[in-house]
Amino acid sequence: MEPGLLATLKALSDASRLRIVGLLAGRSYAVEELAAELDLSPGTVVHHLKRLRSAGLVDANANRPDMEYSLRIDRLHDVGRMLDEIEHATERAAVQAGPDGEPLPAYEAKVLRAFFSDGRLTSIPAQEKKRQVVLAYLRDRCFGEDREYPEKEVNQRLALFHPDVAALRRYLVDSHLMRRERGIYRRS
Repeated sequence: MEPGLLATLKALSDASRLRIVGLLAGRSYAVEELAAELDLSPGTVVHHLKRLRSAGLVDANANRPDMEYSLRIDRLHDVGRMLDEIEHATERAAVQAGPDGEPLPAYEAKVLRAFFSDGRLTSIPAQEKKRQVVLAYLRDRCFGEDREYPEKEVNQRLALFHPDVAALRRYLVDSHLMRRERGIYRRS
């Protein structure tokens, strides 16, 4: 985790500071303006602004006779990106058992367990991200060898997992997991 991320999250954990960030997202403010908008004392606003500045979220600019404070939107974007990276790294790092008991990344294992029962696909996921996981799993189980598969064989192999082989074939090709040329299929 980036060292400043924890300090930034702590700075954003206060309701008054969040309200200040919300106001600064619209324009720059002087301390007295913020105090009036938030119904806080100027001293309290200064305290919150110091915390936000130390977290890198706010800049102070001299605009005589006052100091004006502005939000660093780029820093908020960085925080969001870091949180997203942490979430995905955690998701990728976690390993769970898939439908066959083999270790898989946690998200994939969860999706596969939700859509497979007793080795059979119970339904084809409507959500694209989940469907991709299911299709990659089926491709690896049904078409492990990198060779040509006639459509009849493709149907037979897919039928072992689900009766709607036409939809599965179409999804495999549309998602570029398989190629189809003149009724012959091959892994992509």
